[in-house]
Amino acid sequence: MSVLRLDKVSKEYADGSQRVTALEHVSLQLSEGEFVTVVGRSGCGKSTLLHLAGAMDLPTSGRVWIAGVVTSELDDAGLVRLRREAVGHIFQSFELLPTLTVAENVELPLLLAGRGGARARALECLGWVELAELAGRMPHQLSGGQMQRVAIARALVHHPKLLLADEPTGNLDTVTSNLILALLRRISSERGTAILMATHSVELIAAADRSIRLRDGRIAPDG
Repeated sequence: MSVLRLDKVSKEYADGSQRVTALEHVSLQLSEGEFVTVVGRSGCGKSTLLHLAGAMDLPTSGRVWIAGVVTSELDDAGLVRLRREAVGHIFQSFELLPTLTVAENVELPLLLAGRGGARARALECLGWVELAELAGRMPHQLSGGQMQRVAIARALVHHPKLLLADEPTGNLDTVTSNLILALLRRISSERGTAILMATHSVELIAAADRSIRLRDGRIAPDG
């Protein structure tokens, strides 16, 4: 089943009196459990692609489907609901709230969505990333690898069909990066979650099911 589909998607931005094309006629599809990396130089359109794939932005032309829903046909409330229900995010800088405990950070998406059983579900996800014993700690008490695993638990807490990751191992050492890679492979294979990841990591690229190379806003022929 297709979890994410982009059909001839372009995105333009205004830069003063000029129009800048960030993506041009990009077509892409991810199925359940598929692990795909996006590579390319800075400014090639990777972040724009992730924003469109996560319903955080809308295309100038073309269509984006997330879990069968066309993003450009939704109002703001519908886009928020789609993001909360179908998409999880992992960031290079972890983006944990420093004033919340580990468990509170993980359960936050469920609380914002008004779902019940948030704490139990958060503890379940922390157990899945082998950090349940750290539920009461604050983020500053964790290592970088532990913070990223907490961020992964938070991204999974609402059972998303699609997981988007932006350089998730960029701030981690090699050993910790390999642990995160193994966890991401488990997410795609055991949970059936589709993963779209922007990365420069050779190890992540090699471990993915396939890799897409962006060049000047287009998918390169060799990608």
